[in-house]
Amino acid sequence: MKYYIIAGEASGDLHGSNLIKALKRQDSHADIRCWGGDLMQQAGGTLAKHYKELAFMGFLEVLLNLNAIFKNIKFCKQDIAAFNPDAIIFIDYSGFNLRIAKWAKEHNFLTNYYISPQIWASREGRIEKIKATVDYMYVILPFEKEFYEKKHNYPVNFVGHPLLDAIANRPDLNEQTFKSTNGIDPNKPIIALLPGSRKQEVQKMLTLMLSLADDFADHEFVIAGAPSLDKEFYMPFLTNANVKFIQNKTYDLLSIATAAIVTSGTATLETALFKVPQVVCYKANWISYQIAKRIITLEYISLVNLIMQKEVVKELIQDDFTKQNLKKELTLILNGEARAKQLAAYDELITKLGGSGASDLAASLIIENAKTS
Repeated sequence: MKYYIIAGEASGDLHGSNLIKALKRQDSHADIRCWGGDLMQQAGGTLAKHYKELAFMGFLEVLLNLNAIFKNIKFCKQDIAAFNPDAIIFIDYSGFNLRIAKWAKEHNFLTNYYISPQIWASREGRIEKIKATVDYMYVILPFEKEFYEKKHNYPVNFVGHPLLDAIANRPDLNEQTFKSTNGIDPNKPIIALLPGSRKQEVQKMLTLMLSLADDFADHEFVIAGAPSLDKEFYMPFLTNANVKFIQNKTYDLLSIATAAIVTSGTATLETALFKVPQVVCYKANWISYQIAKRIITLEYISLVNLIMQKEVVKELIQDDFTKQNLKKELTLILNGEARAKQLAAYDELITKLGGSGASDLAASLIIENAKTS
């Protein structure tokens, strides 16, 4: 069968690549065309558009790039029509994907949504659009099934979180070899910096994160470069001898890190699954933040705290994201009770997420639904 998959950022590329592998294992004739990144292409998908061309974040940034967004929407519709897939699979990236879903439903394509839009966080009214345009929804967070089925009478499949598979399937890493290869001091514990995957995020977050490097000189600060950004973009930040940079090796870095400072997003959950104590940060431009805080109704912004329904990791948002606060919270998780408490909560988190096999389960349901529709 023919599958058309749309992912619009780095995390979607990761989950999309594992879904492609699962589809190909279960459907030997799978023909897959996709919007995504290098990982989806390497997994066997034919890339129609790279997510590097799509990464606009924040309300102001979207407004400034409306022309490019509308061109991408037009191209996507034309490309789907030409490919004529048996199933379309949307991965997160709701602002774009829900527009395509409406068109796809009108043109009688089978629509699957893998990794739900976060309508439980903001603009809950989008549920009506989902009900009207999405044939099958596959959710990855345990509270999402209850949200959709009990609150909105919309049946969904909980398949578990694909990050569990992505992390479990990694080869073992030799810490000393990794440090040596990447110029990291072999005798210093690592503080990993995950400043985000988009230019706007990194520019807002990284300078303040790096301001702590001299205050923790007995640790090595290592920036995890996003695959969506070139190394040259990070060069102006690499002025301190106590700061190192690696790219496309975030999981390797987390597997040996002592602590982490993380921009809110999927990376907070990834860090927790590697059992690395963390401080979560976020700062947007003033206009985007003022809009966001009026439409987002959640008590927390990090996936770790949302899933656990309590504060497990400290969140420093907007005006709370200061050097003084960051230094205080980082100190707390390097040693002692706060560190132990966070690590214990991570064990509970992993239990809540269910077992492995999300990609295979999602693939089997997508194939079965395509056959029977």
